[in-house]
Amino acid sequence: MPIEIKIRKSEPVERALRRLKKKLDREGVIRDVRAKRYYEKPCEVRRRKNKVAAFTCMLRARYDQ
Repeated sequence: MPIEIKIRKSEPVERALRRLKKKLDREGVIRDVRAKRYYEKPCEVRRRKNKVAAFTCMLRARYDQ
């Protein structure tokens, strides 16, 4: 499903581009493209996910007090 941004009447192009970038960021399109730019071995994927999970767990433990 393509992402569309309709330019409103008398809207500057820069503002429409800004809305497009925000929408792409919310959808996670740019993050996915950057992640798939290079091949990542399955063990590296697991290691990265475990590292992120440990970090979020540490933050939860720190701020739940």
